[in-house]
Amino acid sequence: MGLCAAAHAGTVQVDVLDAAGKPVADAVVFLDSADARKQVKPLAGAEMAQEKKQFVPGVLVIPVGTQVLFPNRDSVRHHVYSFSPAKKFELKLYTGTPASPVLFDQAGVVALGCNIHDQMIGWILVVDTPHYARSAAATGKAQIDNVPAGTYTLRTWHTRLPVGAPALEQSITVPATGTGTASVRLTGLQP
Repeated sequence: MGLCAAAHAGTVQVDVLDAAGKPVADAVVFLDSADARKQVKPLAGAEMAQEKKQFVPGVLVIPVGTQVLFPNRDSVRHHVYSFSPAKKFELKLYTGTPASPVLFDQAGVVALGCNIHDQMIGWILVVDTPHYARSAAATGKAQIDNVPAGTYTLRTWHTRLPVGAPALEQSITVPATGTGTASVRLTGLQP
């Protein structure tokens, strides 16, 4: 199956633009289909650190089933939590790295906060697909390689979408070889 799938895989290029047609950096694009959901494998070694009273990275994209460590690299204690429907959890005041990682077993957007430092906000986007990428800062372009040919739902998400807003969706067909392209306009982005 692996050789056959690799021989019939294309590339997807997505231009992510705002309402004014300007490139949008750090948008997450991902391809959803029944076949993609069957190919999902958890990521190893995922972490969302706290450094200089910030979550690092600010946005972490992981496949469903991934366990995430939350190392605190600051000299102060943090109290990390999420009340998001995709994953509710709480890591009470701690330093260092909690012994147990947090399992993200449901797709969706997980907003993170710290009870001690209100300015700390982070995001974990849990996707039910192995096919995802982020848009580049300068160009707003995202590229996903080695995508098996077929029809997918292209979803686009950004932290500046209104809270609770779903990822934007559109259909895309990936050719057996070559490149499938799409352009996404993210309207209603918050400042």
